[in-house]
Parts: sequence; C-alpha cells; structure tokens
Amino acid sequence: MVHQLIIIGSGPAGLTAGIYAARANLKPLIIDGSTPGGQLMGTTAVENWPGEQSILGPTLMKNIREHAQHLGCEFLQATITRADLATQPITLWTDKDKKLTTKALIIASGATPKRLGCLGEDEYWGKGVTTCTVCDGAFYKNQPVVIVGGGDTAMEDALFMTKFTNKITIVQIEDKLTASHAMQIRVKEHQDITIIYNSTVTKISGNGQRVTGATITNQKTNTSHNLQVDGVFIAIGHAPNTQAFKDQLDLTEYGHIKLTKHTLTSRQGVFAAGDVADARYRQAITSAGSGCAAALDVERYLGSSD
Repeated sequence: MVHQLIIIGSGPAGLTAGIYAARANLKPLIIDGSTPGGQLMGTTAVENWPGEQSILGPTLMKNIREHAQHLGCEFLQATITRADLATQPITLWTDKDKKLTTKALIIASGATPKRLGCLGEDEYWGKGVTTCTVCDGAFYKNQPVVIVGGGDTAMEDALFMTKFTNKITIVQIEDKLTASHAMQIRVKEHQDITIIYNSTVTKISGNGQRVTGATITNQKTNTSHNLQVDGVFIAIGHAPNTQAFKDQLDLTEYGHIKLTKHTLTSRQGVFAAGDVADARYRQAITSAGSGCAAALDVERYLGSSD
C-alpha cells in the first residue's frame, strides 16, 4: 500500500499537519516517534496556548491527538530508523523493520533538549527544571533562578527572566561566555544577573514537589557550593531528531533541516515542520503553525502531481 501522506512525529507540528491533511482527505498516517506528544509531555502548566488560560502540557497534547483521530488520522507506534527519500514512492523503515511507502512525507520529528545528566534532573524535570524561559519564566516571579549555559540562548534567557525576577545566576562551564559580544555586554552590565564561570550544575535538589536548590561545582578546583533556587533553566542547546535523514537532506551546521519554498526540503515530496527545522522560535504554537503550512503545501504538491 502506498500512502498519500506519512507524517513523522506526533507533537504540535505533526498533529496539526495531520488535522489539516485529514480535512483535505489525504488520509495521513502519523508515526508517533520515540516521544509521542513531543516536548509538551514533559511540561506542567501551559499558559501561552491561545484559548487556554492554563492547561497541562499532556492534557493539551491529548486534546490535539483526539482531534486528529476524530478527523480520521491513523497512528502507528513506531520510530523511523532509515529512509530512502530519493525515489518515488518514498520508502521508510521502522524500528520494527516494517516497510512503509508514501507519495509525500512531512518530517515533524522535533528536537531533543540537551541535558546536564546530573542528579535530580530527571526527578524535577517539569517541576522547576526546564529548557524554555518563554514557556515557564512567568512562574518564577521574584524567585531565584539559574540559567545554565554561555551562548546566545542562555543570554537571551537571562535577559528575558529580568522581567520577572532580580535573582538570576548564569552558570557557565567555560572561563568566558560564548555568546555574541553585544549580548555579553547587555548581560554583564545588568545588575540583576550574576555569572559563575568554570562551573556547572552537578545536582538539583528539591522537596519532592519542586526544585529548592542546585549544587554548583567548579570544574577547575572541584569545589562545590549549594545555591537556593526555585528554577533551573538549561540552555545548552537542542539536538534536532534528524538521524534517519542526515545523509539525504540538506541540513544546517546545527543539524536542522534546511527549508526552501516555505516547508519544502531539498527532496521533492519531502516537507518539514516544527523544531526539526526551526532553531529560532521553538514554541508549540509556531510548531503547530508550521505543521499547518506543511500540510497545505503537501495538498498543493499532490494536487499538482496527479
């Protein structure tokens, strides 16, 4: 069986693409991937989704998934491990060695936030440990927070958090920041931001419900001290989930899929949406919007190729 459309990924981008594709009668098959529901499954309250004053991340994704199912989207619990994108129909293989073929493909496999790998990180993920200040910053009004990282993202996060608190500590593993010069100046001159160099967070502590502290360890002296904080924002980058396609698609230097003509990739019939292609915004709503765009582009592509 050759599918009209297969969508890889079941986060906001993939599910929204499925909703639009199903309404266009493209009968999409959505491959769940390794993290069904995407990054929002690891969050608590979401307060920047239009129409929802506050909703749990998993609840939001459940609602969108049920919407997609209601419209006729089919789902397959699998992960794509390899692909042949150069021929028609496009051929995919799952981790269970199942072969799938399709006329069009939307890659919405997302990105995985890089983690510290320290004690307490998993336990308090979504309970004070996060990678998104835009999503979660407002929850930490007048509370002490740590930003881990030294690049532009970490600097942007620190400056963004000055809207909510004057107790911000940046922890950078190197002896200097790696952000652009202009960003460094803005951060260093801000009275509400403190920078700790040559250090990293080696333990995150809490009361079982939320974060209450972080252990900061100097990488040169191996000395540690505890810092009382309510939030730990990790800003050491994201890894786009492009492993199955990296030898067949044009990627950026950071591994994101390059797009041409809106959502089209370097391969005919292959489109991309969400964090797998977006290194700038990385918001659920922008991912959903790009999923919508990809589905509309696929509809036009299939219509013109009939």
